[in-house]
Amino acid sequence: MKTPWKTENWFVSPWNYLEEVTRDFDPPKQVKIHDITLRDGEQQAGIIFTKDDKIRIAEKLAEIGVHRIEAGMPAVSPPDEAAIKEIVKRNLGPEIFCFTRCMVDDVKRAVDCGVKGVIIEIPASAHLVDQAYKWPLEKAIDLSIKATAYAKEKGLYTVFFTIDGTRTDMNWLLNLVDRVATEGHMDAFTLVDTFGVLSPQGATYFTRKVKEKLKKPLEIHFHSDFGLGTANTIMAVLSGAEVIHSTVGGIGERCGNAPMEETVLALLTLYGIDVGIDYSKLNELSELVMELAGIEVPPNRPFVGSKAYTIESGIVTSWFKNAFEKDPTIVFPVHPKFVGHEMPEIVMGKKSGVDNITLWSQKLGIELSEEEKMTVLNQVKLRSHDLKRTLTEDEFRKIAKQVKAGK
Repeated sequence: MKTPWKTENWFVSPWNYLEEVTRDFDPPKQVKIHDITLRDGEQQAGIIFTKDDKIRIAEKLAEIGVHRIEAGMPAVSPPDEAAIKEIVKRNLGPEIFCFTRCMVDDVKRAVDCGVKGVIIEIPASAHLVDQAYKWPLEKAIDLSIKATAYAKEKGLYTVFFTIDGTRTDMNWLLNLVDRVATEGHMDAFTLVDTFGVLSPQGATYFTRKVKEKLKKPLEIHFHSDFGLGTANTIMAVLSGAEVIHSTVGGIGERCGNAPMEETVLALLTLYGIDVGIDYSKLNELSELVMELAGIEVPPNRPFVGSKAYTIESGIVTSWFKNAFEKDPTIVFPVHPKFVGHEMPEIVMGKKSGVDNITLWSQKLGIELSEEEKMTVLNQVKLRSHDLKRTLTEDEFRKIAKQVKAGK
């Protein structure tokens, strides 16, 4: 691709691809998506997915082409365990994983579910082990060694997951990981920022330090308590991490996880890294998950918000009127069709301009002179201001009718 910053589907800054910008990047040859919507996503307070909900979401995740689905945590409840078993049974395409504590009994449940792999968690900071779990440190290590060794014995792809790994001493963390890898087992290690406290530069440091010490595939599980889940995940990928743990819409514990939509589209358009999913189904997936979760997507959410492609301001409406048909990406950095979003909508309100009036009058079959357009525009601005919202078509028609009548 000669101009990766400019295609028929997106238009971003060419500076992203300058050698002086990219020379320190070291991404893997392939980046995979490990979707955690059904487990960590459901941990957002108030979200409950039934067994049928989980199956529907898993089917849509498979349709979009994610590589792995973390179907849940068997120990949570019998319905969760039943949902995992049913998802495995359906052979949807993606590899099915589940999440367990560092306990052999939990891993036994995973084996019974028939999953391909398991994410085994351990508290990794001294303060969390001592104050939250009330365990001696050696107990956490011993449990992890036994659980991972058992997972290997049962043929599970084993991913070691260190809770609160970013607020502990790096040497202690690396020694812990080395002990589990040596005395127990791990096929891959997850870089975990449980409380979303990394900076993007810290994410680079974290990834590179672990990569130097551990010759295993690295996975990324970053939360968004400071709104940096996407940025930190990208920095980890650019430093060599291979598997992204993300949720649809960024749902998850507290402030959520790295949102899949923003993460994969940023990687594709800003960095030229294609994770290989069907981007045109992102809005279908988002709508399904949010409906089942009982959550309303913020209207300005990138790519999937209801108003992500809505225009009210006059100047941008003029850009749209003059440029959209020739090249939509001049007005929107990513084409709405590329992400499965509805086509752009021009609305009428306080910030509108004369081109809003022109487009609406054409759409509604109302003939207005240039002078009448300006009068209508002034009335629209006042009415929208007083109502504190945009106007409906009927309200616009009424204003136009009154202006043409000379009222």
